[in-house]
Amino acid sequence: MSTDEGPEATTAGRLPLPERAGETTPERPWPVRHLAPKIEAYIQRMPPVWVEGQVLNLKFWNSLAFLTLRDTDLDMSLSVTTSAHAMRRLGSKVGDGAHVVVHARPQFHAKRGELSFAADEVRLVGIGELLARIEHLKGVLAAEGLFAASRKRTLPFLPAVVGLVCAQQGDAEHDVVTNARARWAGVRFEVRRVTVQGPRAVGEVSAAVRELDAMPQVEVIVVARGGGSFEDLLPFSNEALVRAVAACRTPVVSAIGHEQDTPLLDLVADLRASTPTDAGKRVVPDVTEERARLVQARQRARAALVARLAREQAAVDHWRSRPVLTAPGTLVDAHEQRVHALRDSARRTFGAALEHASARVEGLAAQVRALSPAGTLERGYAVVQRPDGRAVRDPDEVADGDALRVRVAHGAFAARVVGTDDPGAGTPRAGSLGARTSGRAPARRSPDDARRQTGRR
Repeated sequence: MSTDEGPEATTAGRLPLPERAGETTPERPWPVRHLAPKIEAYIQRMPPVWVEGQVLNLKFWNSLAFLTLRDTDLDMSLSVTTSAHAMRRLGSKVGDGAHVVVHARPQFHAKRGELSFAADEVRLVGIGELLARIEHLKGVLAAEGLFAASRKRTLPFLPAVVGLVCAQQGDAEHDVVTNARARWAGVRFEVRRVTVQGPRAVGEVSAAVRELDAMPQVEVIVVARGGGSFEDLLPFSNEALVRAVAACRTPVVSAIGHEQDTPLLDLVADLRASTPTDAGKRVVPDVTEERARLVQARQRARAALVARLAREQAAVDHWRSRPVLTAPGTLVDAHEQRVHALRDSARRTFGAALEHASARVEGLAAQVRALSPAGTLERGYAVVQRPDGRAVRDPDEVADGDALRVRVAHGAFAARVVGTDDPGAGTPRAGSLGARTSGRAPARRSPDDARRQTGRR
């Protein structure tokens, strides 16, 4: 039976194969020999394409060169086959980690079920083009704010544990650890040794940074690598690695290459160290310097305290020498004298006021006495009243035998009319009082006459 069976081919006791992939079922599947040629035919219709990536696992066999073209950001790769001549004419610069662009056509090997690319042209990506790409990426990341100074965090003064990402073999680890422990012997390190150049560098360094960032005891992370060529340091300008460091919650120190090397990792890190040796000096304080600072600070504090005490003592001595403190009563004596003077003045003023008021009261009393009817009675006058209390002002108001009440200065007595005086005769008429009374009231004196009489008394 022929192996080139078409869609309508059948086998003994079987139904015809489905024409379309969507028509296949568990009862009517396509055999591998039927699917593989279809995939091969479909892929052969694809045109050639230019593909960019990093060279990995480059091998030569006879006139052919085999390599893996790996993506610089993600863990994806393609198998590429080209002529050995096309690779060798690029010179010694081509090798694992080289950045190339290939013009290749996809091929599907039906027997093995593998997809590869056959390249007819290979070109190295020049340093100028790489620099231009890095500058473009730098502008994009800066516009996003990943390099802003406000995002950078201050390193802890004395971290207990320092995370270190470095090469598996190299001097970077030794430089960082030795210099840090020379400054502070108690510092501990969590070291992650990874590939720091080539196609695997980005993935391994990013994974190590994330692992250390997830450890709560790690207080600062150092990414260190020794010097190298521009191509060797390209992974530390990779966008994926830069974004991984920007997402860290732990402060990151970048110590890549030498002073003149400035990968993008330096811009996104919280602190840039010129070399791994410098990083070891920046992450921990120098115990000798700190002790010297403590001694100096203690001396300054003591000197400041002594000077302050001296100033306060001088102020106390100055105030104690003042008269107000040597004789505290001096300040009070003047006020006491003033209080006494004011008291004496008040007494004199009050006494004078009392004397004046007393004299005025006596004068008013004299006036009252002079104007009072009692004063008139004191001078020998009397008030004659009828039984109903009315005063008798005229002899014609009484008759012989009327009972009267006579009020004098020191009391009163009863009397009876036995006669009245005739105003025109010199002798009393029958029926007058036992004591002769005048039917005319005495002349009324003025207040001035009363006062003069009172003064004579």
